[in-house]
Amino acid sequence: MTCLTDSMLPLPGVFFAASGCLEVKNATIVISLSRYAAAMNSKTDELIDEENHFLAPNYHPLPIVIARGEGAWVTDVNGDRYLDALAGYSALNFGHRNPELVEAAKKQLDRLTMTSRAFHNDQLGPFAESLCELTQMERILPMNTGAEAVETALKAARKWGYNHKGIPSNSAEIIVMEGNFHGRTTTIISFSDDETARAGYGPYTPGFVSATYGDLDDIAQKITANTAAVLVEPIQGEGGVVIPPADFLPGLRQLCNDQDVLMIADEIQSGLGRTGTTFACQLSGIQPDLYILGKALGGGIMPLSAVAGSAEVLDQLSAGTHGSTFGGNPLACAVGREVVGMLKTGKYQALARTRGERLAKGLLELQETSNGAIKAVRCIGLWAGIDVNPELVSGRGLCEALLDEKVLVKDTHGSTIRLSPPLMVSEDDIDYMIEALRKSLLRLS
Repeated sequence: MTCLTDSMLPLPGVFFAASGCLEVKNATIVISLSRYAAAMNSKTDELIDEENHFLAPNYHPLPIVIARGEGAWVTDVNGDRYLDALAGYSALNFGHRNPELVEAAKKQLDRLTMTSRAFHNDQLGPFAESLCELTQMERILPMNTGAEAVETALKAARKWGYNHKGIPSNSAEIIVMEGNFHGRTTTIISFSDDETARAGYGPYTPGFVSATYGDLDDIAQKITANTAAVLVEPIQGEGGVVIPPADFLPGLRQLCNDQDVLMIADEIQSGLGRTGTTFACQLSGIQPDLYILGKALGGGIMPLSAVAGSAEVLDQLSAGTHGSTFGGNPLACAVGREVVGMLKTGKYQALARTRGERLAKGLLELQETSNGAIKAVRCIGLWAGIDVNPELVSGRGLCEALLDEKVLVKDTHGSTIRLSPPLMVSEDDIDYMIEALRKSLLRLS
């Protein structure tokens, strides 16, 4: 038997004995750890180089190539495991390859995947009914991506403004918030104030008025007879988990009622359990006129989004006036039905609350001992924004340090880290995440 040293690693045919040494069967070959690591890294580099060669460079991902996922953890092409603390920007609220969702998809794959809305299918109606019940709305309109759903809501609001309020043709205005993020289509970036997403794509779509997020007086001053709707994220996710004052959403709901203006809540990131409630609006006890949903609605398996609202508003979109080839396809609807069913149990909302409390406690304690590296922490449900001091730590640098600690996160706006692990993450996983942050900050600052 040959003992394994730091300079040795077995090839196929070489097995570990219980003692930690090597028992060599039909082989007497060992390879240096450095050569083995180089071989593994070359596979990662090869795949990354392939992406860089054939893809447009519109993303700057961390240098990891993920091959498998289960629950809150993923495994890369080298066999290393990482805690996924981003969860696809909340698209994976129920974890990677959730067994219930995978089973629903497999069953549907064996039956029917696609029809288009030129015909009916046996999944769309039941999905629509279940989502109407979950949102307490009369109608839903299914789409694929979050940005598509935002565009759908904007179109419905404008038509409602013309037909219901009598706004003069081509004059409808929609009030949006500073610091917003609703997607990257031409219309949506037209009212973004993020120059990275906006610059170079003009001319921009008119009809949007920007107001200060959380400032009811500013919004009230900008409402005119031509205002059809106010579009708001209950919590600004891409902005860094920005939480408005407690009276903001109730006040906005009342303001919209008084002015006969639609309140549109973009809950693509904040909805479907992330904040400890099914929808973030429920934390304030209010119901918007339109919900915009996406990401977790497809269970991390299928792109699926939807707008939910009243018949008065969504029935403005009559046959032929709006659509999507894959919108409402049976495969996505089958997964979406399962997602709605899982949310109706309340299990995942409760997990977001309890795990979120543990996360908030750990982050606040970490802030106190960070020697100024952490400037602010914002937590709501299982969702956190961490502002770091850019003079001590860069957001990208912290993400790369956490990668070394086997935790996956992504920065936003250069100096903010968001944590949004799957809602079924364990308490031990939360503690692991906090400890990884502590080690990374200590190393960097």
